[in-house]
Amino acid sequence: MAPGEIATDFSGGMVHDNPHVNERVASVTALGRAGEFDDIGPMSAPLLSEDNRWINAQRIEVSGGMMV
Repeated sequence: MAPGEIATDFSGGMVHDNPHVNERVASVTALGRAGEFDDIGPMSAPLLSEDNRWINAQRIEVSGGMMV
């Protein structure tokens, strides 16, 4: 899974705490905002199911449409 820019404490909270970085991310995202923690969990949880055991070596971008 390849998450885009997520507003968390990762990287020193750069996206979360710096309004200029957050605005820049929002400007290049189809959804017009930086990702939030809750945008990632619902996508990743179903992949952990045994029903998806045959999915491997795939890159699933979860970026809200960055650079589209």
